[in-house]
Amino acid sequence: MSQLVRAALVQTKWTGDGASMVDVHEAYAREAAAQGARILGFQELFNAPYFCQVQDAEHHKWAEPVPDGPTTARMSALARELGMVLVVPVFEAESPGFHYNTAAVIDADGTVLGKYRKHHLPQLPGFWEKFYFRPGNLGWPVFDTAAGRIGVYICYDRHFPEGWRALGLAGAQLVYNPSATSRSLSSHLWRLEQPAAAAANEYFVAAINRVGVEEYGDNDFYGTSYFVDPRGRLVGAPASDRDEELLVRDLDFGTIDEVRREWAFYRDRRPDAYGLLTEG
Repeated sequence: MSQLVRAALVQTKWTGDGASMVDVHEAYAREAAAQGARILGFQELFNAPYFCQVQDAEHHKWAEPVPDGPTTARMSALARELGMVLVVPVFEAESPGFHYNTAAVIDADGTVLGKYRKHHLPQLPGFWEKFYFRPGNLGWPVFDTAAGRIGVYICYDRHFPEGWRALGLAGAQLVYNPSATSRSLSSHLWRLEQPAAAAANEYFVAAINRVGVEEYGDNDFYGTSYFVDPRGRLVGAPASDRDEELLVRDLDFGTIDEVRREWAFYRDRRPDAYGLLTEG
């Protein structure tokens, strides 16, 4: 049975300041709502530059509480006004010394349903995330929203299959993966991993990447954001590799049951045989 959900994602360039980044994303949210989208996801650390290209304590200024900070409050009001679910990734300050790379999930009535904290943190040239963030500690939540059951995985997380599987076992229909990925060997993995994860776990994935060269470092973020279905196939064309873009796609959640009947991966799992995977 068809269960169409019109979903959206947006990839943007760094504007030079946080206030205008929030304004830009609000404008895109209004455009998505005008096109009938019921859910919209933003890119990783959407209201800031990708400051992890450098290690500088000055960038802790971007951190704010979630859900009690100003950005979540503004996005909550926007979600309520537009009647649209929002996935809002920000730099979260829980308490002094406790900071996370986080995404808040806000329902269409403005309720902050909860948050996901990025589990896997790179510590590599141009991606010094352990300087800023603690590893996520809230598990793999799936949120019952007005647009369906939504999960979140953030950027570097996508290289680790365990979280994708946990989200599927928890009933996710659509997983947003907001990212900051630059031109390098990762471009091959960008095209490969998320379709593979969607097929292996038989749900939809929204892959979001930043776009453009930013002021901290010389990483060139290559966009090409996309939606992929439970068979691992792209839903429409990917976004530009150079320009800002809003993607709006119709996703048929009814195909999830169909695919899971055809490819009985969940039926045929052997958790009794996987104990060694968690050792060492």
